[in-house]
Amino acid sequence: MFWLSLLFAIGFALIHYFSGQLIHVRETPRSRFLSLAGGVAVAYVFLHLLPELNEYQQELEGHLESGLFASIENHILVVSMLGLAVFYGLERLATQMKRRGNGSVFWIHMALFIVYNFSIGYVLAESEFDTAWAMTLYFVALGIHFITVDQGLRHHHQELYDRRGRLWLSLAVLAGWSVGAFSALHEVTLSMIVAFLAGGIILNVMKEELPEERDSSFRAFAVGLIGYALLLLAI
Repeated sequence: MFWLSLLFAIGFALIHYFSGQLIHVRETPRSRFLSLAGGVAVAYVFLHLLPELNEYQQELEGHLESGLFASIENHILVVSMLGLAVFYGLERLATQMKRRGNGSVFWIHMALFIVYNFSIGYVLAESEFDTAWAMTLYFVALGIHFITVDQGLRHHHQELYDRRGRLWLSLAVLAGWSVGAFSALHEVTLSMIVAFLAGGIILNVMKEELPEERDSSFRAFAVGLIGYALLLLAI
């Protein structure tokens, strides 16, 4: 499925670069499409990524039969929790810096999401998807999620994001795919990346959906969540 993964990597990059023109989304009240996208991403994380982490946990336990970490249960979920915490901490730092008028907030956001997008591209190339359909579900869920991420970054940084940020994030996805396609990291390393990514996705969806001033649509969120959950359960 090399060529399909390449096609989807290019698709991710194009979504990031052209998301502002792909679909018109308003911020307040929040576009129903963005709320629906949040529901799709949450369904994918809880019904696909997290169950997949159970398989990685078994693999990881085989490599941690002794030593300090051998006594820790659910290593993978700990990594996922750390992923959520790291993304939350950096988001809080960026918010505080923005309030102080510190121009470095853009670079913090870019560094954060370059790692985020690199991981998504890497997992696309390196993960052992059972079928082309499974890879397509990954692309659809995170492609829609990218539009939500873009909207949030454009809200914070406006023209600076359109001039520089969207290009860097597009390239980060392609770079991650290239590394995953042409090199092979250890299975344990891949499991850590997937776990960390799952925590980041959960945080980013909640960050965009929960603020009261966004006036999010719970109905659209529920439609995305239930609809995509049923699709995942049906295959």
